[in-house]
Amino acid sequence: MPPKEPPRRRVPGPARPASSRSGSAGRGARPAAPRAGAPRSGGARASAPRRPASRPPARPRTIRLGSPKPRLRLISLGLTLVMLVFVVRLLQVQAVDASAYAAKAEKHRYQEYTLSADRGEITDRAGIALAASVDAYDITADPKLFTPEDSKVRDAPEQAAALLAPLLGKEPAELVGKLRTPKSRYVMLARKQTPQVWKQIKDLKKVYEQKAKVSQGGNGINLLAGIISEPSTKRVYPNGELAAGILGYVNAEGRGAGGLESMLDAELAGKDGKIRYAQSGGRRVPTAGSKGTPAVPGSDIELTIDRDVQWAAQQAITEQVRASRADRGYVIVQNTRTGEVLAMANAPGFDPNDLSAANATAMGNASLQDAYEPGSTSKVMSMAAVLEEGVASPDTHVTVPNRLHRGDRLFKDDIDHPTWYLTLNGVLAKSSNIGTILATGQLGKSQAESNRVLYSYLRKFGIGSPTGLAYPGETPGILAKPEDWSTSQQYTIPFGQGLSVNAMQATSVYSTIANGGVRIEPTLVRGTRGPDGRFTPAPAPKQTRVVSAKTAKTLAQMLESVVGNEEGTGTKARIPGYRVAGKTGTANRVDPELGRYKGYTASFAGFAPADDPQITVYCAIQNPTKGSYFGGQICGPIYKKVMEFALKTLHVAPTGNAPARLPVTFAASE
Repeated sequence: MPPKEPPRRRVPGPARPASSRSGSAGRGARPAAPRAGAPRSGGARASAPRRPASRPPARPRTIRLGSPKPRLRLISLGLTLVMLVFVVRLLQVQAVDASAYAAKAEKHRYQEYTLSADRGEITDRAGIALAASVDAYDITADPKLFTPEDSKVRDAPEQAAALLAPLLGKEPAELVGKLRTPKSRYVMLARKQTPQVWKQIKDLKKVYEQKAKVSQGGNGINLLAGIISEPSTKRVYPNGELAAGILGYVNAEGRGAGGLESMLDAELAGKDGKIRYAQSGGRRVPTAGSKGTPAVPGSDIELTIDRDVQWAAQQAITEQVRASRADRGYVIVQNTRTGEVLAMANAPGFDPNDLSAANATAMGNASLQDAYEPGSTSKVMSMAAVLEEGVASPDTHVTVPNRLHRGDRLFKDDIDHPTWYLTLNGVLAKSSNIGTILATGQLGKSQAESNRVLYSYLRKFGIGSPTGLAYPGETPGILAKPEDWSTSQQYTIPFGQGLSVNAMQATSVYSTIANGGVRIEPTLVRGTRGPDGRFTPAPAPKQTRVVSAKTAKTLAQMLESVVGNEEGTGTKARIPGYRVAGKTGTANRVDPELGRYKGYTASFAGFAPADDPQITVYCAIQNPTKGSYFGGQICGPIYKKVMEFALKTLHVAPTGNAPARLPVTFAASE
């Protein structure tokens, strides 16, 4: 029996389709083999068993990718949209809004600054500077350079402020606030700093610049790079307190804020210019060029003041105010023929170079801004009215009792006395209130008419009106209309109580008498000198005749009796070799704080030489509290000192003529 064929291992494969097992074979399929043991048809002998059919190996499954074209189209569309946005924005920036963006760039790149005009000088009549301008610097900063982004330092403003505050005299907190100014490229840190201050700041900047070069490989930050200076000028007063009341002062912006600095600010200030230049990192770019308009300097002002006479007047009044422990005092010196004010001194004064140390009450010009009752120096106007109206003469007899009852009051003189037998000249020489009331009572047929006549003369002398100086804050004084005079005013106004004046008005009264009865408005300015160097004289002052030349000459002789006669009250004002005319004054003073009478106003007014007048000097002291308060005692010596100095300085020689020596008294039997 033949051996059996070993069975073949069946390779597993995928299940055949059902159709392969059916009776109908597929295309190319073999007929199915008969099962083993089954009889063959046709009697054929049985064949050997067939091997199982082998199945083809399975193919790996393939993943088909989608088409890349849609993705590429989507990406291209996205890129196209992005590029379109950029193109539109670029067109907007470079075409549509080009000018606006250019303007913004210009704003940040270019800086425009004001070029301060040089302020004109104020000089005395000889051209000596009383107020001048010197080089200075305004210290500014670019706050953007102190931001954390630009400075790379979180607290750059605090550090810079700590360095600058001691140099600029500012509080660190104030500087920090300015350096942190949002959205600003320019702030002012300090104005009008001296060249020495700016040099110290520059030295500090150099130190930090050197540190920046060696730090971080040369990429360090200069903490003070944003500090900049602008050339400017600073107002200085070479003589300190001298004439400060006249000159005034300027404010932090360099504008006149008081006195002549304010009054003449338009002429002194000039016209500021402008400059525009490119800057980078807080520094000017020299290659970028600049453009602007130059500043026009202010005009120089030449005053009528004589510096030497001003000094003498200021020294004299300062010493006496201190010695008398008075509230204040003033001295005015005037040229009687031209009306020019040669000196106008106030005490106490102030130093316009250091306003922080000044007393606010002393910063004005009290000579023009104080209104006070003049007292007996006003009697010269009453006498001028009496003489001009022809109701009396210097030798007219006036019997003066110790008391005089008028209206609702009992009047007296400054001292008790027996009945005086005085001439009209004697009434002025002895400064009798009662005698003055009696004399002015003759000006009209009634007291009301006398009041009207006296009022008209007071007005012509300038009482109750501005002096003509147009000085800031000047008071015109107080003079009520005659119909408004109270019962007591009808009798007090003739001897200087019940009306008020300023010191310049009182001076002008005596200059009018000295000038032959013609009042010349006082002047403080001789002229101006423009930037081109051309001098323009000031307009001629207004002149008004008040009394006749004869009346003025007679009054001058009567005023000589006040000083030259032993009966007079002004003997302390005598000057050896010169004939002096003058009048004392001692008035009850209204205290401005209390609103009632308290203390006294002492004064003295006069001119010299009496027979050829050239200079008038007036002195007043408010509320002397130590020693004498009589005008002849404390103001007479000041008059003498200042007048003597002025006569010698201005080379005024004595006339050599003998005085008239008018009688002061008369015998009771006459």
